[in-house]
Amino acid sequence: MLASLHIYPVKGCRAVDLDRAVVEPWGLAGDRRWLIVDADCQFITQRKHPALARVVITPGPGADVTVSSDGYPPLPVAAPDESAELLKVTVWRSTVLAAAAGDEADAWFSAYLGEPVRLVYLDDPTRRAVDPDYGQDGDTVSFADGYPLLLTSTESLDQLNQWLTAAGHQPVPMNRFRPNVVVSGYPPWAEDRWRRIRIGPVSFRVAKPCARCVVTTTDQTTGERGSQPLRMLAARRRFGKNLVFGQNLIPDFPGYIRVGDPIEIILFARNITRSRLNIRPIVLSTFSRDN
Repeated sequence: MLASLHIYPVKGCRAVDLDRAVVEPWGLAGDRRWLIVDADCQFITQRKHPALARVVITPGPGADVTVSSDGYPPLPVAAPDESAELLKVTVWRSTVLAAAAGDEADAWFSAYLGEPVRLVYLDDPTRRAVDPDYGQDGDTVSFADGYPLLLTSTESLDQLNQWLTAAGHQPVPMNRFRPNVVVSGYPPWAEDRWRRIRIGPVSFRVAKPCARCVVTTTDQTTGERGSQPLRMLAARRRFGKNLVFGQNLIPDFPGYIRVGDPIEIILFARNITRSRLNIRPIVLSTFSRDN
């Protein structure tokens, strides 16, 4: 069953929980279309600024959002129109054009983060392609790290938390992993063997496992950082030099999904090979990939 749905309208900021969502070719509608970039137009996330976890995003009409955080006045931000300045921004190995949000938004985030930054909007989400090693011609993605959706499992989190508590650590909530879709009703780590699934009426390819980074150690309410669950993943879920939790999805076609939808496993892998789980890049540094 589909247990929960989440989007992150501004990459790196707090999640928005949903009861239902439109699946678009590049991800859930409204997910990671906004991005914060530094003075060199390189993307910024919680890897560098964990305080972004405290930035609340309230979706407005269309693609508009309101940003707010303790001590900072709420700021409505309208989606840029066709006259907006286009900037070349970089997310990992992708450089794409995105529309500048404007001086007010830039000033708000610059004051909040303590450095000159800009807010941009991906006005055309077909500009950015999925890694061709794991996708097909025409697969696109918004400002997510690499793939349109990220799936996690409640049972896998339960198993991880059992390991943590047995070792004397506090359990962690699912929001540490910043998923889009959370499923339940399967054994722990069953998702490692899924290759094609259906959520409600929409089918997805399971592109590759998700290699995790320091963001998983960041409290998604306070922005405070610890060492878990990354160390436990290193002990229990290390494949090569990668620490794995969750699976990246690519939709076969647009559709509409909602919490409570059934999950159908269309295709399993017979074996979990090291080559499939040997994910690039190495994830032990602060700036490794993670949705």
